[in-house]
Amino acid sequence: MKALHHLGVAGLADALAQGRTSSVEATRHFLDRARAHADLGAFLAIDEDTALAQASAADARRAAGEQGPLLGVPLAHKDIFVTRDLPTTAGSKMLDGYRSPFDATVVARLAQAGAVTLGKLNCDEFAMGGSNENSAFGVARNPWDASRVPGGSSGGSAVAVAAGLAAAVTGTDTGGSIRQPASFCGITGIKPTYGRCSRYGMVAFASSLDQAGPMARSAADCAVLLSAMAGPDIDRDSTSLDLPAEDYTRLLGQPRPGADAAQPLKGLRIGLPREFFGDGCAPDVLSAVRAALNEYEKLGATLVEVSLPRTELSIPVYYIIAPAEASSNLSRFDGVKFGHRAAKYDDLVDMYQKTRSEGFGPEVQRRIMIGTYVLSHGYYDAYYIKAQQIRRLIAQDFQQAFAQCDLIAGPVAPSVAWKIGEKGDDPVANYLADIYTLSTSLAGLPGMSVPAGFGADGLPVGLQLVGNYLKEAELLQAAHAFQQATDWHTRTAQGF
Repeated sequence: MKALHHLGVAGLADALAQGRTSSVEATRHFLDRARAHADLGAFLAIDEDTALAQASAADARRAAGEQGPLLGVPLAHKDIFVTRDLPTTAGSKMLDGYRSPFDATVVARLAQAGAVTLGKLNCDEFAMGGSNENSAFGVARNPWDASRVPGGSSGGSAVAVAAGLAAAVTGTDTGGSIRQPASFCGITGIKPTYGRCSRYGMVAFASSLDQAGPMARSAADCAVLLSAMAGPDIDRDSTSLDLPAEDYTRLLGQPRPGADAAQPLKGLRIGLPREFFGDGCAPDVLSAVRAALNEYEKLGATLVEVSLPRTELSIPVYYIIAPAEASSNLSRFDGVKFGHRAAKYDDLVDMYQKTRSEGFGPEVQRRIMIGTYVLSHGYYDAYYIKAQQIRRLIAQDFQQAFAQCDLIAGPVAPSVAWKIGEKGDDPVANYLADIYTLSTSLAGLPGMSVPAGFGADGLPVGLQLVGNYLKEAELLQAAHAFQQATDWHTRTAQGF
């Protein structure tokens, strides 16, 4: 049998079902690996006793005859989801040591499915960033090259999967925060349609954009997790879609209607936005993406050129809307009810000022100030309302493209992972790295990153696949077919 950390969710579930390992044994294995690779900075909190107790309970459920694809499988959660058994910091000093009285819906649903929680994973502070350098508790390091960023904001999540510290993980994606770190670390991640997964118990950044999703080795593993995570939660999250839960594994390995095993994707039209393949993308990334698209043609898909003409507007639109919503959401962190409070202050206003200055890092402060400015009197119409109008036009661009194709494909990011500190003094350079992911988030569409080869210095490159609303199963089907024909998703960094 392969090493437990190379089995993935499906392989581990099979080993557990056949009695080749136990959940306690698997959990100890991942806990040992987390300790051995603590220098990667993936975990912010681990509770070994609670994890082993959950594993023992899962083994007892299995011994009693219960079965399930996640029963006894060790997972970990981005530290943006609140948890009763572990502290929740959102990567910020503002919430250092905070303990929630309840579990986020996503956490609760995975626990109900029998998954074991190993711990909480590092992330950019309040999910604001694309490199994990904005975490108040240190940067997470890319297993492919420890001198490089893992991407963000779900950087710790991507590192945990890529280094084999968890079978799979949860992440969140506001403007690319699942897809970009998945690309940089050579794993698979999917952001579902906005509203598919409940935001209840997910520390809010930008409420009209934030969405939870799974990150794992393969599309098949992501499908298993998403089936457990997603579903209506309208009593606790007003943005939750009131649609029945789905089995996102249902199309995996199935040829499209009229197709066959030799060309399972025959008839699939993949749109290539000309704006995604221009001068702004590094040649090594484009080479890997085009090679992956050639593989899709072998599988029977047809490539169609489409246009998303407002792609370049997605950056200014996002960096008006997201900070505006962050300014509103983060106003609750004032030192009164929970979280950090300044030790010395003269009056209430002084307490607010010192608490927020001490508790928030520079990137969060920057976005709060931008958001407050664009929402202020005299600027609301000129900036925020205008950005929302362009957001609608961006969504319309996608619908016009989907009239010509079934899926849209392109790079996830314009480059491979950069060196830690390389863009630290230039926030705009960090923002520009999201050029290919932001528009998908603004439109609320499902998108994913699939390992597609390697670029400069042997660093991973991700292929982005974008589907129309509620087409997660079709996205996962296309990704799975590619992964059945290639082995990029099975590659691991040396030593892991």
